[in-house]
Amino acid sequence: MNVVTPPQKLTAKDYTSDQEVRWCPGCGDYAILKAVQRTLAEMAVPRHKTLFVSGIGCAARFPYYMSTYGFHTIHGRAPAIATGVKLANPELDIWVVSGDGDSLSIGGNHTLHMLRRNVDLQFLLFNNEIYGLTKGQYSPTSRKGTRSPSTPMGSLDNPVSAASFALGAGARFVARSADILQKHLPGVLKRAHAHKGASFVEIMQNCIVYNDGAFKHFLDKPLAADTQLHVEHGAPLIFGKEQNRGLRLKPGSLSLEVATIGENGVSADDIFIHDETDRNLATQLAAMQPPDFPVAMGVLYCDPAASYVDQVYAQVDEAKKKNGSSDLNALLNRGHTWTVER
Repeated sequence: MNVVTPPQKLTAKDYTSDQEVRWCPGCGDYAILKAVQRTLAEMAVPRHKTLFVSGIGCAARFPYYMSTYGFHTIHGRAPAIATGVKLANPELDIWVVSGDGDSLSIGGNHTLHMLRRNVDLQFLLFNNEIYGLTKGQYSPTSRKGTRSPSTPMGSLDNPVSAASFALGAGARFVARSADILQKHLPGVLKRAHAHKGASFVEIMQNCIVYNDGAFKHFLDKPLAADTQLHVEHGAPLIFGKEQNRGLRLKPGSLSLEVATIGENGVSADDIFIHDETDRNLATQLAAMQPPDFPVAMGVLYCDPAASYVDQVYAQVDEAKKKNGSSDLNALLNRGHTWTVER
């Protein structure tokens, strides 16, 4: 008689390593770590097929705290390393963890190429709008006027919008959440994991030491209802404490504007419906900022396409069918050869 043992139910502790977590007390990374561990357990992701890859920075310690495979790489190169690993072993479920400085400054080109190639992995960008590990210099996402050790009179740079960058690079999945949105973040992570191809998730993360409160203007609970727009495919783009504010197309334009239902002849039918396959809509949602607009959270864009790894292996299979198996030694010695005499 064969006895079938039911699969053991996994918990967040199963994905927790024995390493001491060494982030600053109050760092938003703790909340993200817990959300990821809990989400992996809920999805019953096989630990032996899961790999976390990171670069350099506070967020880069993430692989040490996961009871999975991990690879702590070099500054900005995590997307390149992860691409190579995925090509070598397509069966691995790969998560890349990076900060805004790591992935949008020295690693900006590697992030871009990973996205445009549509490599099948989940890319989590922890955005705290500052360089934390190297003691608070301004980063590519720091707002204009940010005072830091490297910009004592205030930054003059126009900041990079991480979500806009991803869309511009050709990403097929772009989403947003935040460290403190513990009910919202797991849902976004699950959507990213289910997506075939490169999934880009920007997570707003508070740096309590060097940039505390950078996102309080839209994440603080008393403000959240009026400053956050949680988008859902097929649902109207409505927000506000009374759920009576929304986005509509500006009359005679293709641009969005905030309107109040019941005022100036605006009805619920005028509110725009979210279509996550619409790149133009996603581009506008990614650019919205208070006080004129709420911050869009959730899956801004999702339009799957063939993944890079699948296409590479399909091309290799096609070459094998056409040319047959090859002998590497014969290949190296074919054609013109010469002898070097001393």
